Amino acid sequence: MTTVSYDDFAKLDLRVAKIISTEPIEGKSRIIKGKIDLGGDDQRDVIIGGAQYFQPDEIVGKTVIVLANLEPKTMAGVESNAMLLAADVDDKPYWLTVTEDVALGSPIK
Repeated sequence: MTTVSYDDFAKLDLRVAKIISTEPIEGKSRIIKGKIDLGGDDQRDVIIGGAQYFQPDEIVGKTVIVLANLEPKTMAGVESNAMLLAADVDDKPYWLTVTEDVALGSPIK
């Protein structure tokens, strides 16, 4: 296992977000386009993987944990501006979330 310093960990901007919309990406079966709300006026497009396990609208409204300061990446013509965090079991995502009502944009420390 690779270890990281606390200083490296502190660079990660992990926050609470809500998936507010999703849509299929033409010609893609494993990824979809989503929009997340990080609170305030901060809404971002993201690529969401594991789409073969759910219909796009099934995850709308889900509160998730995201890496908000990940360098943008374009896939299938969509620029993703954050990454949803998930446990990966046999390539199926299990989205990390919070168990209580937490304000969108709240930092994870």
